Amino acid sequence: MVFQKNHVVETKKYGQMTDLTPWVQLAVEESQLKNGIVNIFNVGSTACIGTIEFEPGLMEDLPEQLSRLFPPGRHYAHEQTWHDGNGHSHLQATLMGPEITVPFKDKKLVLGVWQQIFHLECDIKPRKRDIVITVMGE
Repeated sequence: MVFQKNHVVETKKYGQMTDLTPWVQLAVEESQLKNGIVNIFNVGSTACIGTIEFEPGLMEDLPEQLSRLFPPGRHYAHEQTWHDGNGHSHLQATLMGPEITVPFKDKKLVLGVWQQIFHLECDIKPRKRDIVITVMGE
């Protein structure tokens, strides 16, 4: 059986992190499935999904370190083509990935005590992001 639900995240700036865990857990509960997996997917090429300890220090560290790996600048080939200032955003999001899959058991996400599901905005401007949550199981 498959259950699917969309969630919208409205971001205001680069590096904004959103805790998706409550929405994902709600989708699992609404699916009425007991055991299985849930896939969380960001629609778009300049944001990513992952897991982290969702606390202020790491919410600052992750975007900062991604900017060290792929800093903003005009030296990217993407910039030479589009001149939109977000070549680094595409690379950061590609490195992290647009989706993850998390197991659930007895209608509860199988996550560590300090592990939450996050969305990270890598683009340089406010965005309205569609997150597709797909629950599969029995």
